[in-house]
Amino acid sequence: MSNEEFLGMVKKAIVTGNKDEAEQLAQQAISEKMDLNEVIEQGYILGIREVGRLWEEGEYFLPELITSAECMKAAMEIMKPELEKAHITTRSAGKIVIGTVEGDIHDIGKNLVSSILSANGFDVVDLGADVKLDRFIEKADELNADLICLSALLTTTMTGQKRLIERLKEKGLYGRFKVMVGGAPVNQKWADDIGADGYSENALTAVGAAKKLVEK
Repeated sequence: MSNEEFLGMVKKAIVTGNKDEAEQLAQQAISEKMDLNEVIEQGYILGIREVGRLWEEGEYFLPELITSAECMKAAMEIMKPELEKAHITTRSAGKIVIGTVEGDIHDIGKNLVSSILSANGFDVVDLGADVKLDRFIEKADELNADLICLSALLTTTMTGQKRLIERLKEKGLYGRFKVMVGGAPVNQKWADDIGADGYSENALTAVGAAKKLVEK
């Protein structure tokens, strides 16, 4: 099998959401001592980008998106120890701290955003749901993160996004970390009003928005 054929199989495994195949190919890449960076960038990442295109065009829906993101995540977990052992660093798109704000236990949308960001090369630390505001700031400071992503599904908890930005200003940290907000009741006007750096309507637009913010 040629290298090109192998990378095509990797991409197909992600596009079709075949987790077993995605994991087996990751193991094969390791055992055959392939260039893991090439396998990731020319196989897995191309696959997740194709999934994004299909989703944008209405051919794929949320279940397919979640399945493919989970396939990507599973394959990366297999390769991660080998990458670390060989001191190979994959090209990081940026460091992100993500979570659902305090008082809100909803995390399905946030989990999807986290998976898609990870699949697109970001180093993501997911703090979970019902996260205290100072925890976001502490973790971002510890990691020297580029971006804090705040999710809220309830109108009663979306004010936590505003309070976090106010807390950053109080601590003299406003501007050090970019802040992106999202969630069902959140819109661009809200993001503008509270001084957020970015807003994302869904998981795939989050990738483009995050890349723009990190590049700034």
